[in-house]
Amino acid sequence: MRNIYYLVIALLFCVCSCTQSAKTSVPSSKDFVTVENGHFVSNGHPYYYVGANFWYGAILGSTGEGGNRARLHQELDSLQAIGVDNLRILVGGDGENGLPSRIRPTLQMQPGVYNDTIFDGLDYLMAELGKRNMKAVLYLNNSWEWSGGYSVYLQWAGYGKAPIPSVDGWPTFMEYVAQYMKAPKAQELFSKHVEAVLSRTNRYTNKPYTEDPAIMSWQIGNEPRCFSKDNKEAFVMWIDAVAAQIRQLDSNHLISVGSEGMWGCEEDYDLYETIHSCKNVDYMNIHIWPYNWGWTSEQTLTKNLDVAKENTIKYVEAHKVIAEKYSKPLVLEEFGYPRDGFQFSRESSTTARDSYYGFVFDYVVEEAAHNGILAGCNFWAWGGSAKISDGIVYWELGQPYTGDPAQEQQGLNSIFDTDSTTTIIRNANRRLQEITK
Repeated sequence: MRNIYYLVIALLFCVCSCTQSAKTSVPSSKDFVTVENGHFVSNGHPYYYVGANFWYGAILGSTGEGGNRARLHQELDSLQAIGVDNLRILVGGDGENGLPSRIRPTLQMQPGVYNDTIFDGLDYLMAELGKRNMKAVLYLNNSWEWSGGYSVYLQWAGYGKAPIPSVDGWPTFMEYVAQYMKAPKAQELFSKHVEAVLSRTNRYTNKPYTEDPAIMSWQIGNEPRCFSKDNKEAFVMWIDAVAAQIRQLDSNHLISVGSEGMWGCEEDYDLYETIHSCKNVDYMNIHIWPYNWGWTSEQTLTKNLDVAKENTIKYVEAHKVIAEKYSKPLVLEEFGYPRDGFQFSRESSTTARDSYYGFVFDYVVEEAAHNGILAGCNFWAWGGSAKISDGIVYWELGQPYTGDPAQEQQGLNSIFDTDSTTTIIRNANRRLQEITK
């Protein structure tokens, strides 16, 4: 009888121990980045950051075409060495491979048909980020052709062959993708993709994505636009629906839109405010592109630096007013500036860029020092150790990935690991750490 008694006690002890062990393996709320009183909080401390865009991370992490895990480790270690702990990353591209201006390989080859090597690469990337205490903003869609997105979903939904801007022209492309906001079937295909991604369990960590602290935020898309004033209402409804779907699937992580700001909202601040006032959108985004937006030119990169800086202040301040109204952090998650002389090689100088970047970083540091609502920035983009072959302007199969997607000149906005810009990034992150520790 006594033996049975001790056996029962032992079994109860094992059950309690196992239950306790299971509990400790589940991340607590403090492991995730949260928003408190209009500010990011991570591990109980204010979270301000100078981060990077690293769209090709999942491709590098794969064992298939384009995969290079040794380089992935090198790039993550290089970024960590300059204090970068926040990376904005594309979950994966959509559509067939081999089209002009599109990255390859893609993740979703046909509706719901996935290239598992890219999913495996994303799993591996997330595991490596977790080892380094780095955070990812993962975006799920794209307005632009370089990773598929709107145009591919429309093609799959029966709207005809998607135009390619570099072949068919931008007006034709913009008119085509404007149909997305009133295309229920295309949106349904994307909704299924959202569910497929968020329901994954990482094969390297055995963690469901919904429980992975290495994810800071799910982002609806890269620069989602409505592309027509007639689409504004439908655009608001779509953003609200996708944010609600993500929240239903994942209650742990932040949700963001990925917007450029007023520039990507038909130049309408009210539309920007409306999509970010959605209850399931946790913080606000803006992008700034001085060259693309005509604040400078190939010939005036140095001459117009002050103009670019002045316009940057105005643009950020206008969106800060909206962020403060809703007590939601604001992140400048894309910005870039070309290399001196509009050159693309990693040997070319970056004096003008360094000045502009230093200006942006100083702004973020100043906000951190005064508990401001501008919580961080992600420069576009990390090119790291990539070396492009002589004579290559646009990406070609066999070339390494840089921060510039396939439709842009390779080296245009890339930050290489030998650039003087890396010192400015490191110094900004050191200052942020001193303020927030």
